[in-house]
Amino acid sequence: MPSWPEPVERVATVLRVAAASARIEEFAEGTPTAREAARVVGCELAQIVKSIVFVCDGVYVLALVPGDRRADERAIARALGAAHVRAARAEEVVEATGFEPGAVAPFPRGRVSDVLMDAGLLLHPVLWAGAGSESHLLSLTPAELQRLAGARSVELTARG
Repeated sequence: MPSWPEPVERVATVLRVAAASARIEEFAEGTPTAREAARVVGCELAQIVKSIVFVCDGVYVLALVPGDRRADERAIARALGAAHVRAARAEEVVEATGFEPGAVAPFPRGRVSDVLMDAGLLLHPVLWAGAGSESHLLSLTPAELQRLAGARSVELTARG
């Protein structure tokens, strides 16, 4: 069994406990952006899951968005019935998730109160998400992502 950095080990622990059908892979060249991750993995940009932290009416929410799309704050506000939505600052990302920006995994939740998953992610057989560091990615099905993250599927991205 590989020895992972502590943030990656937190993700691996969730996978073991949940008996998940998923795997963590390490990429020496790093995957700091969705575009780089898709290039390194050899998949479509839409198969990369961006895990974006938002502050919604004072609570942390995680939005899981395809790598080729942008999260729409109005759609997030509608999904949550929130009056105020903004992207979290770097220090808030760490406080909310325990992960550094650019390395946020969709689970464990940390201080995140709700997880929203863009419905477009359900269209792919396999997804790749951050696994706790800029060098580690998680490969899993959309159903496993939704189950492990405890995510609700909604339309989260801007059209056009």
